[in-house]
Amino acid sequence: MLLYPAIRDLLDKVPSRYQLVNLVAARARKLSNEAELEGVPLEEKAVSLAIKEVADGVLKVEDVEDVEDKNEDPEE
Repeated sequence: MLLYPAIRDLLDKVPSRYQLVNLVAARARKLSNEAELEGVPLEEKAVSLAIKEVADGVLKVEDVEDVEDKNEDPEE
């Protein structure tokens, strides 16, 4: 079974497998939550949509890092 996009193609856009997994998981959770709040079913699985966004260059590591920085506790 061949997967598209290939992992090596995704790793050209994201520096490591660890970051790729975190990026896709975070985006998939956000897509799922948004769809649930709107009451609209997703046509594809959220993980598949997130992977396509990485492959198309729409979703980048910086996008998630910016969100994580904003969520940090300023008192720490």
